[in-house]
Amino acid sequence: MKKGLLILTLCCLWLTLPLRAQETNGTFAFLKATNSARVAALGGLPLPMMDGDIQTAVFNPATIGEEMHNRVGLSYVDYFADINFGTAQYARSFDKFGSYAATVQFHNYGKFQETTESGLGTGVAFTGSDYAVQLGWGRRLTPHWSIGASLKYAGLQYEQYAAGALAVDVAGAYRSDGGWLFALTARNIGTQLFNQFDDRRVRLPFEMDFGVSKHLDHLPLTVYFWYDDLQQWNKLYDDPLDLEGNVDPFTGEVQQESAVAHVAKNIACHLVVAGELSLGKNLMLRAAYNYGQRHAMDVPSERTLVGFSAGFAVKVKMFQLSYARARSNINASPNYLTLTMDLNQF
Repeated sequence: MKKGLLILTLCCLWLTLPLRAQETNGTFAFLKATNSARVAALGGLPLPMMDGDIQTAVFNPATIGEEMHNRVGLSYVDYFADINFGTAQYARSFDKFGSYAATVQFHNYGKFQETTESGLGTGVAFTGSDYAVQLGWGRRLTPHWSIGASLKYAGLQYEQYAAGALAVDVAGAYRSDGGWLFALTARNIGTQLFNQFDDRRVRLPFEMDFGVSKHLDHLPLTVYFWYDDLQQWNKLYDDPLDLEGNVDPFTGEVQQESAVAHVAKNIACHLVVAGELSLGKNLMLRAAYNYGQRHAMDVPSERTLVGFSAGFAVKVKMFQLSYARARSNINASPNYLTLTMDLNQF
């Protein structure tokens, strides 16, 4: 176990150094969006879990294995306003070539009214959408080690303007004899192919995440821990509105927090904690807390559940229906719905 942890840590440090320049999200930020109910309910990050659920294949290709063979996943996300996402997935395994999972994602942003520079409507409507086509591969090397990689094409189409990019995801996972699972993922490593919006070259939203999971021995509960955005240390920011009241209203003096408190808060912004509780064979409850999301989007003067997400899954024969609701800001909570099917049972 110690050897596996050491290897994952060294890989993490090695990958972080040459890729720090890709921290900017840019035009293709939609590649970080969560599209499945299980992932959303458990914090929106790559799941360190290998139980054959095809929902995990998009974010963590190391989870792709023989257990996913001939499984289908369909997801729908009711986002903000009239924005909605759709995802379709299919997985298949081959004896000598490993396991594969194909995914098609589509983000629809609704209709917009064209106006002149002075704000007058022209009577012309247009649409905006993002899409991604992804092929993932995974293979179990030993009973302890698994690896995976995904190749994806991402595109945007807003009115007559378009952009395209090519990217890869790589991941590795280690399962200890004690049942601990460690996963390291590096996502959206790639480049823009063309951009009709302007002459700028934008970076893809590269990110690295390290996750740990453990199914408890005497309780039907799986716990998850993540440290996200390994490529970016500082996730704090200066609030110009001073919502937390750090500026003295009479003197204008800023109340500086201690260096220890600053480091602790920054580390907390990287951490995500989640749990998955099985109530029998056909019902599962899920919940997660993302402090970084809460720090970025919460309003201190309001009592909100920003940063919290929850959901459940119900299994009926060869079908499993998953639902999740994630509070990403103070105004709205997207709804996630996923239906997975095991075609081998038909």
